[in-house]
Amino acid sequence: MKYKVTLIKGDGIGPEVTDATCRVLAAAGAPIEWEEAPGGAGAVATHGDPMPAATLASVKRNRLGLKGPLETPKGGGWRSANVTLRQELDLYVGYRPVKTLPGVKTPYTDVDLVVLRENTEDLYAGIEHEVTPGTVLTLKVSTRRAGERIARWAFENMRYTGRRQIHCCSKASVVPLSDGAFHDAFHAVGSEYPFIQRHDLPVDNLAFQLALDPRGYDVLLLQNLYGDILSDLVAGLVGGLGVVPGANIGDQVAVFEAVHGTAPDIAGRGIANPLAVLSSALLMLDYVGEQKIARRVERAVWDVLEAGVHVTGDLGGKANTAEFTDAIIDKL
Repeated sequence: MKYKVTLIKGDGIGPEVTDATCRVLAAAGAPIEWEEAPGGAGAVATHGDPMPAATLASVKRNRLGLKGPLETPKGGGWRSANVTLRQELDLYVGYRPVKTLPGVKTPYTDVDLVVLRENTEDLYAGIEHEVTPGTVLTLKVSTRRAGERIARWAFENMRYTGRRQIHCCSKASVVPLSDGAFHDAFHAVGSEYPFIQRHDLPVDNLAFQLALDPRGYDVLLLQNLYGDILSDLVAGLVGGLGVVPGANIGDQVAVFEAVHGTAPDIAGRGIANPLAVLSSALLMLDYVGEQKIARRVERAVWDVLEAGVHVTGDLGGKANTAEFTDAIIDKL
């Protein structure tokens, strides 16, 4: 069988890195049929919306999506394309696995943790208004339902992946009702999984501890804003946003994505690193049960990184996008 996947190439370097990813997956024999759909700044020009209804319908229909970085034009009153995608499709789990890679020089050599971010609520609900001239009120939304469902997803995922320690990180001491609801939901669900260790940690203390030594952490569960910030911090521990994958997962639909920006300064020059999109595509293969293909590609990537010859400039090499991609295909 073939998996039909909505492909949103995105803006800036998006088309370059997604094309490279498609080449590698084809060489590995991944049974994927792509259905290309518009998104981002390019979609505004062609469809009048950074996240067109047709693109959302495509992902709903296929239940799988892979996307490059998207730009939401500023000044036009557009809602973020990424936020729209997550909320309209109810992709409530932001999944960011972070792992040390061979050949990528970082302060730590054995980081292996997962950041889970509640994707639909918090300040990203977008509820704000000007109370009086010069005074704006933004509402932080937190429901027990949202806290419970991402907590259950976290514990179930850990049950099957062998991870055994989770930290719920918030500021419940400062905002006891909203963060407290998230905290209470976490412990209510967690009580059903006595074989998994659960801990509480203030999010500011977490940032401090991660900077000192991230190796004592396994799974981190955070609300939307905290998760957005801390997942980028953790990516920096293993080489940056250009080397880590990401996924937005709901009960029926999942979209896998590069978490870096559009990098307009290097767009079109053929020197972009495709690793973040490619790694996200491997998460997608794992998600649908094609682990053998995913591990084969992963080994090829690791061999190329370890050799350090045909890698892009951000990884310390001199290869362009095509040369990096060719080297991975050669290893396959």
